[in-house]
Amino acid sequence: MTFSNTFIPKTVTVLKEGYNLNLFFKDFFAGLIVAVLALPMSIAFAIASGARPEQGIVTAIVAGTLGSLFSGSRYQITGPTGAFVVLIQSIITTHGYQGLVTATLFAGLILLGMGFFRFGNAMRFIPYPVIVGFTSGIAVIIFSSQIYDFLGLGSKEPLPAECFQKWVYYFKNMASFNSYALLLGFLTLGVIIYWPRITKVIPGPLVAILGATLLSYFFNLPVETIGQRFGEIKPEFPMPTLPTIAFCDLETLIGPAIAIALLAGIESLLSASVGDGMTGRRHRSDMELISQGIANLGSALFQGLPATGAIARTATNIKSGGATPFAGIIHAIALAILIFVFGRYISYIPMTGLAALLIFVAYNMSEWRTFRDLIKSKTSDSLVLLITFALTVFVDLVTAIEAGVILASLIFINKMAKEIGAKDLKQGLKDEDNDKDIALIKELNVPDEIDIFEIYGPLFFAACDTFKTALSRIGDIPKILILRMRYVKHIDTSGLQTLKSVIEESKAQGTQVILSGIDPKMAELFEKVGLTDLVGKDNIKKDIVEAVRYAKAVL
Repeated sequence: MTFSNTFIPKTVTVLKEGYNLNLFFKDFFAGLIVAVLALPMSIAFAIASGARPEQGIVTAIVAGTLGSLFSGSRYQITGPTGAFVVLIQSIITTHGYQGLVTATLFAGLILLGMGFFRFGNAMRFIPYPVIVGFTSGIAVIIFSSQIYDFLGLGSKEPLPAECFQKWVYYFKNMASFNSYALLLGFLTLGVIIYWPRITKVIPGPLVAILGATLLSYFFNLPVETIGQRFGEIKPEFPMPTLPTIAFCDLETLIGPAIAIALLAGIESLLSASVGDGMTGRRHRSDMELISQGIANLGSALFQGLPATGAIARTATNIKSGGATPFAGIIHAIALAILIFVFGRYISYIPMTGLAALLIFVAYNMSEWRTFRDLIKSKTSDSLVLLITFALTVFVDLVTAIEAGVILASLIFINKMAKEIGAKDLKQGLKDEDNDKDIALIKELNVPDEIDIFEIYGPLFFAACDTFKTALSRIGDIPKILILRMRYVKHIDTSGLQTLKSVIEESKAQGTQVILSGIDPKMAELFEKVGLTDLVGKDNIKKDIVEAVRYAKAVL
C-alpha cells in the first residue's frame, strides 16, 4: 500500500473504480436493514450511558454519515456502541454532559492525529487478553446496570453507581419487582434470541422492541416507558454548537478524551478487521482512525455521544449485501427519515424491552468462551486478563486498560530478558548440529589465551544484567575475547552502553576484544555511536572463522 493510498477514503476508491446501479441497490437494501437495527441500539446505548434517547440517534446519524464518508473500510458502520456505556456514564457523572461533549471533541482531534501519524498498525499491539478483559468487564457492568429496568423495580431508593453495590441493592429490593415488566422483558429477550431462526431479513431487535411496545401500549401494561422517564421525544435535529465549559475544566478532560480516543480506535479497527475477515478485503487502518476522528468531531458539534465502528452493525451490513461505504451513508439517511416519521412513538417503548436488548448485547460482548479458555491456560495471559477484567468492573476502564497494557508489557519484557545469554564456545557451539563451520573451528585449534563467547537474544535494557552475569563466568582473564554476535538482532541504548562498558573493562584488564557476525544494520549503529572506534575497525570480523584466524595472528 502506497503512502498516497493510505490516506484515501474508500468512497473515493469506489468512485474511481466505478459506482453503478447494481452496487447502489445492494447498498440501499443493506443500508435500510442496518438502519432498523441501529434505531433500537442507538436509543438503548444512549439511555444506558445516562444520556437522552435523542442523543444516541443524533450520534448514529451524524457519526454514521461522516464515518462512512471518510472510512478506510468499505463496510464499516459507525455509531454509538456498548463499549462506551461505562466510560460515558463515568464522564457524565463527573463532568456533566457538556464535559462529555468537550471530551468527545478532544478525542476526535486525538484520533485525527493518530491517523495522520500512522498509529493504525500500532493500535494492533494492544494485547488480546487486555481487549478480552475490558470488553468482558464492560459486559458485566452493562448487564448489572440493566437488571433494575428488566425487573421493573419500584424502589424509590437511588441505584448505586458501583457494580457490586448494584447487586446488593437488587437483592435488598427484590420484593418490589414488577411481574409485568419481568414477563415483557423475558418475552423481548426470547424474540431477540429466536427470531433469526425464522428470518434474518428483518433484525430481531427491531421486531422484539416493536412487539414489546405494541403489547405495552394496547394492553396498557403498568410498565415504565421512555416517555415516562424522559418526557416527550421530539423528532428535531439540533444545530451544530461548540460545548460550553469553563476553560479551567479543560485540563481535567484530557484523560477522558484519551480514553475515548483509544477505545474508539481499538473497537473501530477490530470492527474493520472483522469486516476484512468476512469479505477478504483489506481496510486502511490509518484512514479509518481519521474517519473516526471526523465522526467524533461531528457528533460532538451536534451534541451527540462518542462513536466508533460497530461490529454487529458492520457484520449485518455485510450479510445484507452492503458493498461500499455508501451503505453506511444510506443507513444514516434512512435512520433520520425513520426518526422524523416515527420519532414521536419512541416515547412508548418500555424500559424493560430496552433492558432485554442490552442484556443480549452484554452477553455477546462477554466473550465468555474466550475468557474461559484463557483462564484455563494458566499462563501469564490469564493474569493479565483477570486484572484487566477486575479493574474494569471495580475501578474504571481507563485504569484497567493502562494497567493491562503495562502488565502485559512487563511480562513480555521479562520473557525477552530471559532470551539473552552468552555461551563459552570453547565448550561447544550453540546449536552445533546446525552450525556449518563447527568442523573448521575445531580445526583452528583455539589457544587457551583466546576466549570465545557467543551472545544470543536481544540485548536491551532488561537483559543487560543477564548478559554481564553470563560474561562474568570467564575464569582466567584471556588475552583476546571474541564476542560472536550473529544471534543478536536488536540492541537498544542500554545494551550499547553495557557492551561499551564490557569492552572498556576488558581493555583495562589488558584483553583485546574482537566482535564477529554483526548484523549489517547493527554495524551501522555501532559506527554512529562510536562503538566501532572504541573496539577498532580491525577487530570487527564478518564471521567466527575469520575472527579466530585474526586473533591467532595478533596473539
